[in-house]
Amino acid sequence: MSDFISTYSFLIVSMLLGAMLGLSLYLPLMAGQLSLASPGFYALGGYIAAILSTRVFPVTSGTLFPIPLLLLEMLIAGMVSGLLGILVGVPALRLRGIYLAIATIAFVEILRILALNLEITGGAVGIFGIPQPFATALEYLWVVFPLLLLSMVFVYRLEKIRVGRAFLAIREDELAADSMGINPTYFKVLAFTLGAILAGVVGAVSAHFLNTWNARQGTFDASIIYLTFVLIGGSRTYLGPVLGGIIFTALPEVLRAMADIPGLPLWLSQFLRDGRLIIFGLLIVFGTIFFPQGLVTPDRFKRVKQKVRSGGSKG
Repeated sequence: MSDFISTYSFLIVSMLLGAMLGLSLYLPLMAGQLSLASPGFYALGGYIAAILSTRVFPVTSGTLFPIPLLLLEMLIAGMVSGLLGILVGVPALRLRGIYLAIATIAFVEILRILALNLEITGGAVGIFGIPQPFATALEYLWVVFPLLLLSMVFVYRLEKIRVGRAFLAIREDELAADSMGINPTYFKVLAFTLGAILAGVVGAVSAHFLNTWNARQGTFDASIIYLTFVLIGGSRTYLGPVLGGIIFTALPEVLRAMADIPGLPLWLSQFLRDGRLIIFGLLIVFGTIFFPQGLVTPDRFKRVKQKVRSGGSKG
């Protein structure tokens, strides 16, 4: 078991990061907003951490980056992403549906072009040699796992209070919610901003985890991947994006392992290695046809809990 954990420690941490990125996309979806801006805020948070750790808080080579400074970077990345989320959300969230999705994709592309052309971001090369706060990849769980738990608890509690119920009311029928005294613009911007904050914080951790950061972290391809997390995992409960993020972050490694099966045709092996986005696209198409609300829905979750409880009571 220890050998398995040490071998796949990088993948385990990446799966938990993917779960949080799924939650960052789920938050605006709670208010019925199909926003694909999470990769942009994720990349922004990573650049903030990379710049701060290499230029503002440089450490001696060979020494670990202080944990308090990492937490400070996460805080700064979340605040900056939140402020930018408000600035972008106020005009963009006047749009709906596919028009909002296009506007947020444009936002991601603007940030990517800026990152490619600014000197402070390292241009196309990016920022290398980001200091590590931990000696091994597995030790990142000391930060990533509690952060995921806090994010899940926050979203769970959010669904139970007035703000979360306002999000859900807007998602179901914006006009009816407005007639009941709910301000759709305010709550949609709030949901968008909360997602931006979470994506920025995850980006700050990921920059140290990956040790390098460049414009490839925030692209349209990443938007499609995060959208897969939510649509296939489930867009009606916070557990869906968490499950989707974990499964689909691990999926490329599973496909690579399948590609190495002896006797597999060469074309199929290459497709399994390089056709990740095609497979993700097919999963979105077939998933929306056969599982329109995703693999995890509130009704399925309740049935599972009832079965577990009935099984426990019988025992």
